[in-house]
Amino acid sequence: LFIHLYIQQLYMKELRTLLKTNQDIPIQRAIILETFFTSSHFREQINLELKAFDLSIEQFNVLRILRGQNGKPLNLQDIQERMVTKMSNTSRLIDKLILKGLVVRSQCKNNRRKIDIAITPKGIDLTAKASKVVSETEHSITKGLNNKELETLALLLNKVRNQ
Repeated sequence: LFIHLYIQQLYMKELRTLLKTNQDIPIQRAIILETFFTSSHFREQINLELKAFDLSIEQFNVLRILRGQNGKPLNLQDIQERMVTKMSNTSRLIDKLILKGLVVRSQCKNNRRKIDIAITPKGIDLTAKASKVVSETEHSITKGLNNKELETLALLLNKVRNQ
């Protein structure tokens, strides 16, 4: 019990230092803040790697979604539903990918009111190269945790998100 309280005090001291405050922080707020800081850290690390491919995380996410379709196109709504970060400007994101030659847009054959979006061979190639680098970065970011800790963290994050 003493070790647990000592670790908790150290943890809170580190968070208060980061926030430049002497006030006590309720544990619920501390968890939310730590999650925000951690998310920001992850995004910064992955964005740094994707910069070499001239891609944002959101563009990379769209390319991975389309690559997973194995040549079948998707419409904008389906892409938005599958995105990790939901965005209102997905259409603009697709426009940028079109300008880079990574995706194409065409009229849906079954419903002329819908627009199909598909990944190009150039997009598939770039996504494969970027995926390798992102995977290496993910391993680097999480190297301080063993598999059991990673599984526990994933379970707890999922539990918080889906309660």
